[in-house]
Amino acid sequence: MADTKEKKADVAKEATKDVSKETPKDVTKDASKEAAKPVKKSKAKRRLVQVGHAYVQASYNNTIITITEENGNVLAWASSGSSGFKGARKATPYAAQVAAESATDKAKAFGLERIRVFVKGVGTGRDQAVRGLVNKGLELISINDTTPFAHNGCRKKKARRV
Repeated sequence: MADTKEKKADVAKEATKDVSKETPKDVTKDASKEAAKPVKKSKAKRRLVQVGHAYVQASYNNTIITITEENGNVLAWASSGSSGFKGARKATPYAAQVAAESATDKAKAFGLERIRVFVKGVGTGRDQAVRGLVNKGLELISINDTTPFAHNGCRKKKARRV
């Protein structure tokens, strides 16, 4: 029994010696990998946008506000649902105002000052969303209504003769 305990102790010592021998090799491998890595890049400059577009989509169930650069790249967005409203309360004018204000706060980080507003839809939050944008200090350049409307559509199918 004593011999087996001594053998186990010897095996444990050898295992620790082996580990200590391997670690310098591993360290040198890691060091060579780190040396091969390129120097860390500096942070990209935050783009400065003074004029943008705000798109307000007001449906019967929700109001979504998207603020973009003039070329269409999205800076920030918010909706009544993302602002914490659920169910029927999402379609209220107050929820649209809160969503517009939160989208404006996000977009102001890019230096946004002036916007053109494009309103689409028939929801109750249309006007209040525009007021929410103005309340947060954005200057309105223009307001356009882009709500799609029917124009008698396609030609009807000809009447069936019997």
